[in-house]
Amino acid sequence: MKADAVCPDFMTSETFDCLFETISELVLCHSPSGVETEVNQWLNRHLDRLGVNYWQDRADNLIIKIPGKSSERAIAITAHKDEIGAIVKSVNPQGQVSVRKLGGAFPWVYGEGVVDLLGDQATLSGVLSFGSRHVSHESPQKAQQENRPIYWEDAWVETKRSPEALTADGVRPGTRVVVGKHRKRPFRLGDHIASYTLDNKASIAILLSLAAQLKNPGVDVYLVASAKEEVGAVGALYFSQQTTLDALIALEICPLSREYPVQDGPAPVLLSQDNYGLYDEDLNWQLRQAAQAAQVPLQIAAITGFGSDGSIAMKFGHVPRAACLAFPTENTHGYEIAHLGAIANCTKILLQYCSKLAKTEPCTAKQI
Repeated sequence: MKADAVCPDFMTSETFDCLFETISELVLCHSPSGVETEVNQWLNRHLDRLGVNYWQDRADNLIIKIPGKSSERAIAITAHKDEIGAIVKSVNPQGQVSVRKLGGAFPWVYGEGVVDLLGDQATLSGVLSFGSRHVSHESPQKAQQENRPIYWEDAWVETKRSPEALTADGVRPGTRVVVGKHRKRPFRLGDHIASYTLDNKASIAILLSLAAQLKNPGVDVYLVASAKEEVGAVGALYFSQQTTLDALIALEICPLSREYPVQDGPAPVLLSQDNYGLYDEDLNWQLRQAAQAAQVPLQIAAITGFGSDGSIAMKFGHVPRAACLAFPTENTHGYEIAHLGAIANCTKILLQYCSKLAKTEPCTAKQI
């Protein structure tokens, strides 16, 4: 099935195949925070084929507007298009590139292997390196084998190029570094998808499914592929400052961990709280009712070490209400694994929610 096809709104192998194809294409578009051109180009082509009204704002957000029966109010549903990675700090005389984290990235998660450096003139490949294992206490790598994890300060990217050649290709302090494309290609595990950067390319796939299927909601709905979320929800903060919204719903991953009452499977997760504060209880109630009406099981969690476009925008007073709808994910910010049914069910819940939005008055728990 073509990636620009409309995925059917039910749990079938066709739905899962469609999602897997779309997410696979998105994952292979490099988009480290602030250098999101490649995924922007893919999204532009896809949205042109869909024939929807969209534009790009000055903060690099891609915004789709679905006109409502009433334009007196508006809501936004966001999914960030940037990914974590690394950023170049310096290049030494041997052409080895020193890097530091960009977003919540850890070198030991990626392991030694090919990474891509997104130079100004060309994309180059190098090898994220930690040093040899066959060493004694005289080598700094010995401590990594016995005493402590590897930090970015311990790692480097081996390019086997001269500093002059790297400079000519536009590799400099600030150049973004991401996992090499051949390592990013998603893997199918039955009803699951496994890949780097499901956070948040899988949520972009949900956004695109909504763009294809959502018609005549009660109020205007903005579907926002937000920029630079991993470094502070920069794009969402700009958009929510420029646009008057009644509510903002962020699409995200939810970590699977023994500390949280979240189970793997097709049931999405609705967050009650994260590091940035509480989500809106009334909005969450409406989403719970939408899930019930759509006959979709829903899990609820309060998590730490996490933030979203929604919680950050609400914390800074840009929106009065926010929620975060997520799909359970293993190995978050690493080689992630998620159930395709949970991703599809996020679309189903949001279609139900948007279809029941009141025409002119703010949503209340009684209206859905």
